[in-house]
Amino acid sequence: MSTSLTLGSFTPSVLLRVARDTGALAEAGLEVTETPVPSSPGQFSALLDGSLDAVLTSPDNVLAYRYSPTNPLGRTADARIVSAVDRGLGLGLYAASGPADLRGGTFGVDVPGSGFAFAMYALAESVGLGRDDYEVVALGSTPKRLQALLRGECAATMLNAGNELHAEAAGYRALATVSRTCAPYLGTVLAVVGDAQLEPAGRLAAALARTAAGVVAGRLDGPTTAAAADALGLPPPLAERYLARLKDPADGLVPDGAVDPAAIRTILDLRRRYRPETDGGTDVFAPALAAGSGLLVAP
Repeated sequence: MSTSLTLGSFTPSVLLRVARDTGALAEAGLEVTETPVPSSPGQFSALLDGSLDAVLTSPDNVLAYRYSPTNPLGRTADARIVSAVDRGLGLGLYAASGPADLRGGTFGVDVPGSGFAFAMYALAESVGLGRDDYEVVALGSTPKRLQALLRGECAATMLNAGNELHAEAAGYRALATVSRTCAPYLGTVLAVVGDAQLEPAGRLAAALARTAAGVVAGRLDGPTTAAAADALGLPPPLAERYLARLKDPADGLVPDGAVDPAAIRTILDLRRRYRPETDGGTDVFAPALAAGSGLLVAP
């Protein structure tokens, strides 16, 4: 009998679809229902109340909801990273004009105190824009921010995972990317809260890792481009570019699912740089990389 999992994600996961289409999920004894989430607070609210069993999310969200009492939900939980999924998938700061024309403009984020926002601040600085040079507005998940950018509701935003390809096709460009500015970086992880779904989430992690290895090795080009076209609405040329991005060692898939501690440190350093948080003078994130902290599920 298969185990059912409800998985919350921001952008439809092509990797999950390829794992399903090629039988990897069935071999793992899983039936996975992917549910779109509107924002990171919405995603973790559903994870904490049990509406979601697991999530594909930024590792910064796991840090925030595990360690920070000032996260958007105002409570912490036993949030854990089960496996790494990708290194950012083209994550970058996208706009139609250059940095000089963006001063005084509006930059869209999921929420201002989240990992992609911290990365955006670093990317903006790398092209000469300080925090006082633009206004930050919360616009929710990456697909929502893409639509806001295309409608002119923000001047720039962070895009990845196929959303940036739609933006490029509409004339927008990356001013800077995390793979060049914030390396090593980790874009997406599989995460859970507590023990209840840990075992099936481990099976899902293994199935995704096997599928990712097949994609990176070039054994699953057809199913992957088909899934990208279907899930993300990418025409054939853009689906081919998405496939190439998945294979890219700098910001593509993590074929073994292993979490790089150096990449977690990058995420931590960005958070400490833009939103330091202490309790009695002690950094609340200090335990994150300590052995046995519980943040990372042992393989």
